[in-house]
Amino acid sequence: MSSTIILDCDPGIDDALAIAFSVGHQGIELAGITTVAGNVGLDQTTANALAVASFTGARDVPVTAGCAAALLREDRRAGHVHGESGLGGAVLPPPARQAEDGHAIDFIIERIAASPGEITLVATGPLTNIGLALRREPRLARWVRDFVIMGGSAGRGNVTPAAEFNIWADPEAAAIVFDAGWTVRMIGLDVTVRARATHAVQQRMRDFGKLGTDLVLPALSRYDDSYGGIGEPPVHDVCAVLSVVSPEVFTYTPAAVQVEITGRLTSGMTVTDFSPSIIPNAAVATDIDVDRFWDEVMRAYASLAAVLG
Repeated sequence: MSSTIILDCDPGIDDALAIAFSVGHQGIELAGITTVAGNVGLDQTTANALAVASFTGARDVPVTAGCAAALLREDRRAGHVHGESGLGGAVLPPPARQAEDGHAIDFIIERIAASPGEITLVATGPLTNIGLALRREPRLARWVRDFVIMGGSAGRGNVTPAAEFNIWADPEAAAIVFDAGWTVRMIGLDVTVRARATHAVQQRMRDFGKLGTDLVLPALSRYDDSYGGIGEPPVHDVCAVLSVVSPEVFTYTPAAVQVEITGRLTSGMTVTDFSPSIIPNAAVATDIDVDRFWDEVMRAYASLAAVLG
């Protein structure tokens, strides 16, 4: 049985790899891609989403631009991690189409409202679009089949000692999301930093034709992630998408998660309480089967590579 997803993202190297995984996996139907400012600005994240969708053959998947800025914070970007273009060393052909008319918030609400209980919403960037969509239509939390984020951490952060980038970039939006009355499946740094594209993994990717030579490998070659640095970076966002079709790759622990929005040193921290007595609002991924993770990723990429040639 396939899973229908909307991917809300800020491409970004690992977002681009997550799009490619979504297109290549036989069990995923990609209903739409929505973009948000994050790793780079909105114009660039949208251009990157369009370019990756075109390159991977997902030319009919609608790409809709969303929010260009956080709710209350100044711009926070990660070009030093993902490169000026957001795609590291990958240079893709320009897309043959433009983004859809309208706003990502409207697309998310309308598409999910039309198929209640059927669509999983996956967010791999700052949660600005999702937070505003919930403010406009609180029933969204009941209409989704599942809601998954790449974001947060029950331990240390990656942009400050306390905060992970996607939450830190718009903590007010993240606070709305965690307080919306649904269960947030949080695929955070606790597991994603272990999903590293090691040299051995990248060697396997050399068999993927132009998917490997034009997108995956050049993108990874310039990916200056704080875990592994340039050379063997983790592919955070792929974890979130893979969890939809292979939840058994991860171990989850119920938790109550609150987002710190006022702390001088802890803004953006996901304060995670695993106490047995709490009422959970999240299922936090606390372990990952790394070998199985990469086997699943490689199968999806091999399938896509066969189509692309």
